[in-house]
Amino acid sequence: MEKIKVEDAVGKTLCHDITAMYPGFKGALFKRGHVIEEKDIPLMLDIGKKTVYAGEIGENMLHEEDCALRLSGMVSVKGAHYEGPSEGKVVLISDSEGMLRVNTELLKRINSIEDITIATLPDHYPIVKGARLASMRIVPLFTDEKNIILAEELCAGDKLLELYPYRELKAGVIITGSEIYNGRTQDRFEPVVRKKLKAYPGEITGIRICDDDIEMIVNSAKELMEQGADFLIFTGGMSVDPDDLTPGAVKRLGAGIITHGVPSQPGNMTLVAYLEDIPIIGVPGAAISLPTTIFDVLLPQIYAGIKFTHQELTGLSEGGLCQMCKNCHFPNCTFGRY
Repeated sequence: MEKIKVEDAVGKTLCHDITAMYPGFKGALFKRGHVIEEKDIPLMLDIGKKTVYAGEIGENMLHEEDCALRLSGMVSVKGAHYEGPSEGKVVLISDSEGMLRVNTELLKRINSIEDITIATLPDHYPIVKGARLASMRIVPLFTDEKNIILAEELCAGDKLLELYPYRELKAGVIITGSEIYNGRTQDRFEPVVRKKLKAYPGEITGIRICDDDIEMIVNSAKELMEQGADFLIFTGGMSVDPDDLTPGAVKRLGAGIITHGVPSQPGNMTLVAYLEDIPIIGVPGAAISLPTTIFDVLLPQIYAGIKFTHQELTGLSEGGLCQMCKNCHFPNCTFGRY
């Protein structure tokens, strides 16, 4: 392979695509493997192409499209497919809704290899069908095969990307507060939670409104679980006031509290717990008045069926501050990027 002037390339075989972009067209004007003809020279010059790579490819050197295919082959993702190669890259596309998990340390190691670039959506990102999850390519037109082999070896024993589809869950909702129970104040949480859960598969098994009575709260949760609830949502009684009983009720159920309080705003007083495999979320009052809180950040992982750890939840501090934009763009923003 050699770099030569286009005027001297007649009869030579192109080693790469020549792309062009002008009104109404963006793509390959000449494809790799094309034998250059005299009539092609003006077209190349018109798009600013003065030199090309042509001839035989050197030993152990791989073309960008071959590299892209090799990179996609080392990262198979259930529930997604690759498109391309096109313009030297492949793109991973989601076939379903779910949550993307990215092995960030492995991603850094692969991108440290000479010439290789893999870009992905963030870890813990909620995915819609048809979303672009990752793009893979090399920077130059060719690279030594040893670079691709090294990346393949790194991925041989570990998964770089996983897409977890949402599960169907039966949610039970417990709303607490004597002012709501006694009819002094109208509940505003039920329409909020119904709207948010509508985005996920499953149903709401039942909604209970409880007085500030720990026995009533515990018994209501047990009744909902007996009716099939496999996800419990509590709201009200989440602060540190003496009358706030929700954390105590969750403990009385026998659940293990992962955290009461997260480094995130809005939603600082959020509670996360598990009763065996049943996730439990205690939602503070901010979810009623604000369009997006940490409740929205946690829901995708709950429906994806991945248990939270305390370490993950403390990691919410970076990206845990909502910017309170006038027009909310969540999840296409910095909030909840942990």
